[in-house]
Amino acid sequence: MGERDELFVRRKTVAVRCGEVTIGGGAPVTIQTMTKTDTRDIAATVRQIGEAVDEGAAIVRVAIPDAEAAEALKEIKERTRCPIVADIHFDYRLAIRCVENGADKVRVNPGNIGGPERLLQVARRARERGVCLRVGVNGGSLEKDILAAHGGPTPEALVESAKRAVSYLERNGIDGIVISLKSSSVRNTIRSYALMAKETAWPFHVGVTEAGPGTAGIVKSAAGISSLLALGIGDTIRVSLTGSPVEEVRTGKEILQAMEVARFGPELISCPTCGRTQVDLIPIAKEVAARLLAFSAPVRVAVMGCQVNGPGEAREADAGIACGRDGGILFSHGRAIGKVSQEEMVDALMNLVREESSRLRRDQSV
Repeated sequence: MGERDELFVRRKTVAVRCGEVTIGGGAPVTIQTMTKTDTRDIAATVRQIGEAVDEGAAIVRVAIPDAEAAEALKEIKERTRCPIVADIHFDYRLAIRCVENGADKVRVNPGNIGGPERLLQVARRARERGVCLRVGVNGGSLEKDILAAHGGPTPEALVESAKRAVSYLERNGIDGIVISLKSSSVRNTIRSYALMAKETAWPFHVGVTEAGPGTAGIVKSAAGISSLLALGIGDTIRVSLTGSPVEEVRTGKEILQAMEVARFGPELISCPTCGRTQVDLIPIAKEVAARLLAFSAPVRVAVMGCQVNGPGEAREADAGIACGRDGGILFSHGRAIGKVSQEEMVDALMNLVREESSRLRRDQSV
């Protein structure tokens, strides 16, 4: 086959513990999100964390803008069931307070935490408590001398900031480090992580910062995160949308599933339709998608609309249907198993999905 294909070969990293979750070291890529509530509103923050975890978040971050928020973290930890990351800028004392109040990880930005000595004070306290440290470099808040040297927040500037901070911590015996290098530019984000991957074995938290709302934010995040995953880079991800944490987690799951990094439930392959389609396929596909929400097993389902790719794609699925003018042909694991009318095709397909889901559950229990 020629030279070994390096795409999708996972980068080897050191394992870092964040509460009960392992980041890096070959552990599954995890999904993070961040609450959008005022952390001082404990009830609202706990509720939003619970919603994110129910959707599939493994780790949740909260903003710590002041001492009241740092104190609120103590009760938030008591009332939640996932690792909590305290996000601190400017005041290193808040980071130390959060370590003492139960944070599983603290995120500090070397560009605005007040210099290497203060960063080291936070790191030493975190190490004493078994708390990991995220060195979170951001293109919007780099050190002034680095910005001046590079003429702006270039990928090389982000990498220099991260290398400077991490090297200083390592020289002082600090471990348990996770690194992020975030930019609102997809290209700069990809290049920053690719450059930094040559410099360290610490795990990476990846994402495109400030991606924006709606479709644009989802596409931007998917472009950046998926490109990095294809390069084998990324141990935990966060989709940064102007939207709810649940939307961020849902998008993260779709990215990991599309990249075949993880499976969270059924995968639907459906025909985009064209002039060859002989059935009104769009409402059929939408109905199947809606009904698949009731299933959690990783069943691959195909809904296809013509004879060009329809039979082939349906055969490749666990359960599929190739639709035509007078109904469709059902497929199960590559075999055509019968014809159905248009009126019964969705029910028939869902019966196959149900059978496949039951089979997968039985296999897992053995």
